[in-house]
This record gives sequence, structure tokens and C-alpha cells, in this order.
Amino acid sequence: MLAIIPVRGGSKGISNKNIKPLCGKPLIVYTIEAALAANTIDRIILSTDDEEIADTCKSTGVEIPI
Repeated sequence: MLAIIPVRGGSKGISNKNIKPLCGKPLIVYTIEAALAANTIDRIILSTDDEEIADTCKSTGVEIPI
């Protein structure tokens, strides 16, 4: 099964909220870790328009076609 995680940059409420730390790690990493832990997911693609988000998520091992 394929999982696509859309992560938009440019939040209006909280700037860069997806990469803000929450309990020591960026907020988006919690979503990525949940997808990695799911036994039914074979492939994970992170879709983003923001280089900073892509750079933050590279170490997680998900595909980032940017």
C-alpha cells in the first residue's frame, strides 16, 4: 500500500508549524513515524512545496520527490 503525506509550507496561523519541535522532534515526524510503523504500508511519499520541510524529513527515510 502506498501512503502519501502532503505537507504544505507557509502556514498562516503558526509559521512553519510542521517543522516546529514538539517534545523534542518536528511535528511532521510524528505522522511519518506512524506511517512507518503501519504494517500495511509498503511505500511512503512525502509531498511538499517547501525545501526546509524536505530537508527536515530527509533523515526519516521516506521518499521526497522534490
